[in-house]
Amino acid sequence: MLSALGFRRTRAPGGLGLALRGRLACACPGVGSGAAPCGPGRPCRPPPPARGPRPAHASLRSEQPVFSTRAHVFQIDPSTRKNWVPASKQAVTVSYFYDVTRGSYRVISVDGAKVIINSSITPNMTFTKTSQKFGQWADSRANTVFGLGFSSEQQLTKFAETFQEVKEAARLARDKSQDKAETPSGHCQASGINGTDDEKASHAGPLDTHLKSENDKLKMALMQSAANVKKWEVELQRLRESNTRLSSALQESAASAEQWKTQLTACRGENDRLCGQIVELEEQCGEIGREKERSAQLARRVQALEAELREKDTELAALRKQSEVIPQLVSECTFVSEKLEAAERDNQRLEDKVQALKADVEESRFRQCHLQGELRSFLEVLDGKIDDLHDFRRSLSRLGTDH
Repeated sequence: MLSALGFRRTRAPGGLGLALRGRLACACPGVGSGAAPCGPGRPCRPPPPARGPRPAHASLRSEQPVFSTRAHVFQIDPSTRKNWVPASKQAVTVSYFYDVTRGSYRVISVDGAKVIINSSITPNMTFTKTSQKFGQWADSRANTVFGLGFSSEQQLTKFAETFQEVKEAARLARDKSQDKAETPSGHCQASGINGTDDEKASHAGPLDTHLKSENDKLKMALMQSAANVKKWEVELQRLRESNTRLSSALQESAASAEQWKTQLTACRGENDRLCGQIVELEEQCGEIGREKERSAQLARRVQALEAELREKDTELAALRKQSEVIPQLVSECTFVSEKLEAAERDNQRLEDKVQALKADVEESRFRQCHLQGELRSFLEVLDGKIDDLHDFRRSLSRLGTDH
């Protein structure tokens, strides 16, 4: 009925409403160009719809977020059309937006103040999964190919499903808009051929009723939109509180990590000190080896002295036999006796030396046993410290895995 009377229904940019435009404001190309205006026998032609992608910095008051995720953004190299060029240094937010005034969908991603994706979804687009965590689609309007790298396969699958749903919704919106464009054209032709000014006047009463019903419907839609806005505000507040809790937990984890780092530094210092003590003990073990070698030399010296003593005893026995067999060799016996006494004194002196050497050997053995006992106790302490360090390292590994 509105189309038959020459009116068109549009959405106001600041909300919902009806903008009525009569034939005096007709947008036909003939008005103001010298051609015959629309009327009986000349159907009214609506103005052509605006084409082209909207700028990313346009107002998003009429756009609603549909789905958001985080991914690394890439674009195809325009020179080679083969290599991928990173559009973001890190993972950024990639969102679907629905424009309620135009009935269209867009994929938008912003890195700081730079817009890296502004792609309007059309029914002809196709999102292709090239790997388990990477997908791409071509935008003919932007003359480029966008690629997204996700952290998990589930995020890629969810993004692809949402892309398919948005593409199907865009196709339905396009078909619906084409049907609406064809229906007003037929009504306008019928009105131009058969309608008269009297018939238009007769439809004025039903028009008011229809406008009131439309206004009531729009009020209901506005109330529903306000309820949705409150719901999204509650959800946003909940997300902010969750973000605050996560930030607090992150700060506590950072403080705990700093404490563990301090303890690790202290344990490393203790380990260095124990390594120094090990080096000192190894030097002491070297001294023990030298003492062993010296003891071996003394033992060989004792054996040589004992052999010499046995030779002296043999010689003394021979001299005694000669003194018994030859009595006239008394003087020589006296000389031999003196020599024997001297030998005995030497023997006593050598025995004293042997006793001293044995005492030295016993002292060296005692020192060696004492050093070995200290070394064993130190090695036991060192093994305990090393086990503590291993336990501490495993706890650090579990803490890193948990976080």
